[in-house]
This record gives sequence, C-alpha cells and structure tokens, in this order.
Amino acid sequence: MNAGTSEAAAPGSAAGGVRRAGAAPDGVSRTGLPGQADAGSDRVSDGVRRTGAVVAGALGAIGVLHAVWMRTPWPLGSPAEFADTVVGVGVERLPTPAMCAEVAVALGAASYLVGARAGVLPAVGPRLLRTAGAGAVSGVLLARGVGGLLLFGPAGPGRRIARTERFLRLDRRYYSPLCLALGTGAALVAARGA
Repeated sequence: MNAGTSEAAAPGSAAGGVRRAGAAPDGVSRTGLPGQADAGSDRVSDGVRRTGAVVAGALGAIGVLHAVWMRTPWPLGSPAEFADTVVGVGVERLPTPAMCAEVAVALGAASYLVGARAGVLPAVGPRLLRTAGAGAVSGVLLARGVGGLLLFGPAGPGRRIARTERFLRLDRRYYSPLCLALGTGAALVAARGA
C-alpha cells in the first residue's frame, strides 16, 4: 500500500492479518461450503444435533417410564397385564422396584451422554468419556434390538429366553425395532458428535 492512499487491506491478506496456510475465510470450510464444519471441528451438523435430540429425548422418556414403573404398572391396568405386555413373564417374575430404578438411572445417563455428544445438552467432563459413552449406549441398544429378535421366543427348543406371545408380538413389532433405531442414532452421534 502506498503512503498517502486510503486503501483498506482485505481481511486475511498479508497487510490485513495472517491466515494460516490452507485456511478458509471465516464462515467457510475448506470444502468451500458456507457453514459446513471441517473435519476435526467441534461443530455438530444440524442432522446430528436433531438425531441426538430425538435419541436423548426418547431415552429420557423411557427412563421416566421405568421410574414410574417402580410404583405402578401405568399405563396398563394391572401387574399381570404389565408383566405380559412389557416384560413377557408371569407376574411372579416381575422386576423389583430397585431393578426399575437401576434401569431408569442407566437410561437417564444414556440420555445425557447422547445429548451431550450431540451438542444439545451441556458437555461435562472429557470428550473421550462422552464419545465412549455414546458408543456404549449404541452398542447396548443394538445388542438389545438384535438379541430381542434372535433370542426371545415361545418356550421350546431353539429359543434361549422364553417370553409370552403378547410380548413377542410387541417386541417384534415395536420394542426391538425401536432399540435398533435408537442404537443406530446413538452410533451416528457417537461417530459425528462433538
């Protein structure tokens, strides 16, 4: 720039500031697309955030339902109906309130780990813990989904875990597919979250 001229230097130019080699202007990634995060960035895409919000919300809601089940078979009418529909066993084999509490706490923790990794909940602690935690949540949900489809069945040869017909029908139609969907969403968040 000549002395006496009033030209302003462009941001990032040699006169206006230093830009590291290969860096893109503010608001543009190295891919050239505005708003798209670069690899290794802490930014989370909208799709990952939405997926994380849905998975974390569903896990939280299911956790609350397990906490309710410590006291009542709601929304079902009786413990026998609850045992048949939700657990697939006779009423004498229903989980204890303490077991329901343990599952509720685990689902709450799972909800937090996925939500924090997705950037929809405040992140506390090391990133590695959130990443590993969301990955573990994914693994457990995928194992439950596949395991439900392969292992649950009517009493008899070839099935390891006997369940009632009503539970089996609901598990094939709703419970296992829900676990597979939530597990897949948690895997996406674990892989691409912040």
